Amino acid sequence: MKIGFLHSLIRKEEKFLLEELNKRSGFELVMMDDRELIFDLNKNTFDVDIVLERCINHSRALHALTLFEAMGIHCVNTARVALTCGDKLLTSRALSMAKVPQPSLKIAFTEASALEAIEQLGYPVVIKPAVGSWGRLLAKINDRDAAEALLEHKTILGTYHHSIFYIQKYIEKRGRDIRSFVVGDQCIAAIYRNSEHWITNTARGAQTSNCKLTDEIQNLSLQAANAVGGGVVAIDLFETDDGILVNEVNYTMEFRNSIQVTGVNIPGLIIDYVLEQAKGLNV
Repeated sequence: MKIGFLHSLIRKEEKFLLEELNKRSGFELVMMDDRELIFDLNKNTFDVDIVLERCINHSRALHALTLFEAMGIHCVNTARVALTCGDKLLTSRALSMAKVPQPSLKIAFTEASALEAIEQLGYPVVIKPAVGSWGRLLAKINDRDAAEALLEHKTILGTYHHSIFYIQKYIEKRGRDIRSFVVGDQCIAAIYRNSEHWITNTARGAQTSNCKLTDEIQNLSLQAANAVGGGVVAIDLFETDDGILVNEVNYTMEFRNSIQVTGVNIPGLIIDYVLEQAKGLNV
């Protein structure tokens, strides 16, 4: 059995995963740097049975997974999961179809329709790029003047990614949100991300602490994971007076700040899952 480790830069998460792989036996590890890959659409030139995807670049990850699967190579996560989670619009559609609760949102394609959508939702709202991560290029809009200015700037200066207006009703998080981790059919851990800023990504300086896994968190996390295709994902959750809402689902999840505070060996459980998937290929 050969396991491909698809990566770009080796961050702390990848180091933790490689350490866990080195503790196991019964397979050969094949390192696959996405900056060096060459695909031939007419034949499979990769001698691996399963690929664990850990790319930083979404486009490379999505297209590599698509091509690997076309060659009959099993991937964790799948191209379907990467496609859905890599686009907030597609994630929200999947959650909606599965009746998973999420913040109210609207999608628009022009300045005029986006402004009308914002007015329908009511201020404040958050505008996000459909494709993006680490809390970048998010904007909280509190009034019509700010909405008009931001929409004009995005229209004139933005790439085609910013011509899709993903508009979400602002949720008052009272200084924190929740990130839960799903591996296969289990919600294995959850953390609070605490910040004085309304953006609570750890990449923006949020501090982590353990979050008890309630039945609501576990059930909602598994519903969200299943809605996007399952596998190894992290779910961002908002606490509200009416219950917990799913904000986003992440498919190449980061967990460096979550191992110690939860006491859960997250990379070990991910590798256990990958090995289980690999064994299943030979059954």
